[in-house]
Amino acid sequence: MLRLTLGKKGLICALAVASLPVLSQQTLPDGPKPKEAQQSPQNVPDAPQPKAQQPGQFPENAPPAPINTHPDQPEATPTPTPVSQRQRGAGQNDIVTDVGKFGTMSIAVNFVQIPVRVKDSSGRLVPGLSSNDFKVYEDGVAQQLKFFTADAFPLSAAVVVATDLPSTTMKKVNETLPALIGAFSEVDEVALYRYGHTVQQVSGFSGASSISTATVNRIKRPGRQGGPPMTGGPFGGGPSINGHPVSDPNANGGRAGDVQTPPREFYVLNDAILRAAQDLSKRDKKRRRIVFVISDGREQGSSAGYDEVKRILLANNISVYGVGVDTAAIPIYDKANRIRVPGFGTGNILPRYASETGGDMVAEFDRSGIEQAYAKIADSARNQYTLGYTTQATKSSAFRTIDVRVLRPNLNVIAKQGYYPLPPQTQQAPKP
Repeated sequence: MLRLTLGKKGLICALAVASLPVLSQQTLPDGPKPKEAQQSPQNVPDAPQPKAQQPGQFPENAPPAPINTHPDQPEATPTPTPVSQRQRGAGQNDIVTDVGKFGTMSIAVNFVQIPVRVKDSSGRLVPGLSSNDFKVYEDGVAQQLKFFTADAFPLSAAVVVATDLPSTTMKKVNETLPALIGAFSEVDEVALYRYGHTVQQVSGFSGASSISTATVNRIKRPGRQGGPPMTGGPFGGGPSINGHPVSDPNANGGRAGDVQTPPREFYVLNDAILRAAQDLSKRDKKRRRIVFVISDGREQGSSAGYDEVKRILLANNISVYGVGVDTAAIPIYDKANRIRVPGFGTGNILPRYASETGGDMVAEFDRSGIEQAYAKIADSARNQYTLGYTTQATKSSAFRTIDVRVLRPNLNVIAKQGYYPLPPQTQQAPKP
């Protein structure tokens, strides 16, 4: 009788050899590809025809939303992780060069990703288009598409809520906040912010389903009493002659020379969107990054200007979506609010942010309309066509225009109007 004895190493080797035949041809990096897998002459895969896809459905490889173990605390800035090889992901083409343990690591980004919505004459989204239905021009020059998909993208959403609204409007917004969180899916990640005269992050990025009621309640504020403060015109600013304030000897205890001036109000919307955009710029590029604003759109007293904030948004492929409430939802008042009066801030600027970043804007006045707007905007941001092309590297200060056209009649395209290239990033390589 022959007796075979295997040691521990021999048993491991035997198991490894026995498992080799189960490898399929698809797992081999250089294996032949079937003919039907060959791409079209333009090398761009067509969008799959929709098959009753429901909002919130994602590809199997969609990254899960992160879990924030302390959702009530603002998130710390992550430490950059060195990468030593070329990486490709859905909608990105980052060229990474590793120069070793010492020196620097240069990242040049020259891939442009464009989320696109297409609507018919009735305003309904149009599904079923392919890459051959689109033409993209950068600075007037036609571009060759390198990436195309109609798959839904998981969202990284920075939700920004104005809390200086009138008390009646603030009450409606407070009541709709649970519906706002419910508009996001289990694979979306959400961070919460509130602003009035300052900006505050209520919670860092975490899965939407992990946001607690206590966290949502931290956004709620009672709002201000009465209407908008009078800061100008014939009914504000105290006594005046020919538009110039005069002293009132009976004011402030009868001290002559004192002028009655109402306190200046601040509505730092620019600063709030900038803070959200800076945090979003650090999130995974495989996600669709949006700023979701609930506000009347007023701007007064921000440190950041509109053009500065818009540049950050466009450089990082971030879109702004807004739900206009209070005066922004009343057409006659909203039209008047868009008139800028020097020294008294700006009216509703949310439509400008949405239009120039390829986002969307919905104005609603009552509670049910606001709740429906949340779901509509989240679905619109998630389910879009995504186009991509490789561009020439130029100075990051140069704005590049984008013109997306659909080659079918009576259809409207909604996309960002241009972008600022990101400058090459230089990071110190970690010490050994």
